[in-house]
Amino acid sequence: MTAGRAVLDPNVLISALLSPSGRSAALVGRWLAGEFELVVSEKLLAELRRALAYPKLRSHISDEEAAAFIELLGRTATSVEDPATSPRRSRDPGDDYILALAEASAATVVTGDDDLLVLADVPVLSPAAFLDSLASR
Repeated sequence: MTAGRAVLDPNVLISALLSPSGRSAALVGRWLAGEFELVVSEKLLAELRRALAYPKLRSHISDEEAAAFIELLGRTATSVEDPATSPRRSRDPGDDYILALAEASAATVVTGDDDLLVLADVPVLSPAAFLDSLASR
């Protein structure tokens, strides 16, 4: 039985690849074990693709590893349509689509981004806090 839905910010997904023993990787493992439902959208996957192509990440994550991870997410996570609009809520307007996606999907945002973690009107948790919430269910 799953314990709710979550949208993992691309920074969390990238951290999972960079640090296989870290909290973000533990979250991906818990999702794969069925402990929560991971929600993705084309816009989120496109942002992840772009970020994984950055030269600074290419030295740590191979093209093959990046492609396989994106394919896994696209095939296995719950894919939903991106909301038509993303109202301005974050200090970084580029993050607003993540909030709109989570809100439209009744999901918690899991992020390491301080621009999102400071928001009080939406469910936003750090990877550590989300792991703690999974442990308490």
